[in-house]
Amino acid sequence: MQFPDLNLLYALDVLLEEGSVAAAARRMNLSAPAMSRTLARIRETVGDPILVKAGRGLTPTPRALALREEVRAAVEQSRRLLRPETPLDLSTLERGFNVRANDIYTGAFGQALIERVQAEAPRVRLRFSPENDSTEPVLRDGTVDLFISSLRPLGPDMHLQTMFTTRIVGVAREDHPIFSGEITPARVAGFDHISVSRLGKASGPIDAALAALALSRRVSVVVPNFLAGIFMLGGTDLIVATPDHMAAAARRQGLRVRAFDLPLPLETLVVMQGWHPRYQNDAAHRWLRRIVRDICRQGT
Repeated sequence: MQFPDLNLLYALDVLLEEGSVAAAARRMNLSAPAMSRTLARIRETVGDPILVKAGRGLTPTPRALALREEVRAAVEQSRRLLRPETPLDLSTLERGFNVRANDIYTGAFGQALIERVQAEAPRVRLRFSPENDSTEPVLRDGTVDLFISSLRPLGPDMHLQTMFTTRIVGVAREDHPIFSGEITPARVAGFDHISVSRLGKASGPIDAALAALALSRRVSVVVPNFLAGIFMLGGTDLIVATPDHMAAAARRQGLRVRAFDLPLPLETLVVMQGWHPRYQNDAAHRWLRRIVRDICRQGT
C-alpha cells in the first residue's frame, strides 16, 4: 500500500490560499521551479489541474474550490495532532480512568485517593474493578488504565512501580479470647478461621506454616476478599489474616477489631502499580500514578 505524501497537502493549502506559484514558493521557502514541480505532483495525485491560467494569474478549478475547506481542515487537524501537549489543567480535566485494584489498596487507601482526586480534578471519574486471576492482557488491550496489585507478572513490556510492602497479621474482635494470653502458633490454630481466597480455597500459606509445626487450623468460612473477612468477624471468635494496612484502616473506620502479630513465617506482600507504555508520557496518567503512590507514602 502506497501512502500519500502529506507534504503535498500542506503545499496545496498554501497554493489555494495564495493563488500564485511564486507567492506559495516564498511562504514555503522554496524556489519557484521547486514549487512548480510540487504543483505538478499535486495535479498528478489529485487528477485535476487545480490551478489554471487566467490572464496573468492563476485561478482554482471547480475541484480545487470543492477541496479548499477540506484541505484547510485537514491541515489544521494535523497541526493540532503534532503540536506539543498543552500543560495539564486538572480543574477542567474531564476523563475517566479504569483502575483494577486489589482490596489491599482500595481498603487501605481508596478513600484517601477519592478525596485527593475530588480536590484536584473534580471532573475526573475513577472506575474500580476487582483484581481477579484472569490472564487476559487488560493493560495491553486498553480495558484497564492502571493495575494495582501484589507483585504479579503483567507482561514484559509493562511499566511497574513498587508502592509499599505490607505484612500479614491476625485480626479478631477487640475482646477476643486470644488476647488473654501469649499468642502462640498453637493458640492461633485453636480458633476457627476465615480464609480469604478469590478462588474459594480453604488452605494457603498459613496452613503450610502451621503444618511445619505439626499444627492445623479449622477454616469455617471462606470469603473472596480481605474486607469481607474483616466485616464478618462481628462478635464471633473467628480470626482472619489480613495485610496490616487493612487492619489499620478498619480501626480508623471505627470497627471494633484488633490486630496481632502472627507467630508464623509468612511472606511480606509487595504492592505495585502497572501500566502500558502508551501511557508513560500521558500527563493525566502521570498525575494519577503520582497521587496513587503519594497516598501510599503518606499512609505508611
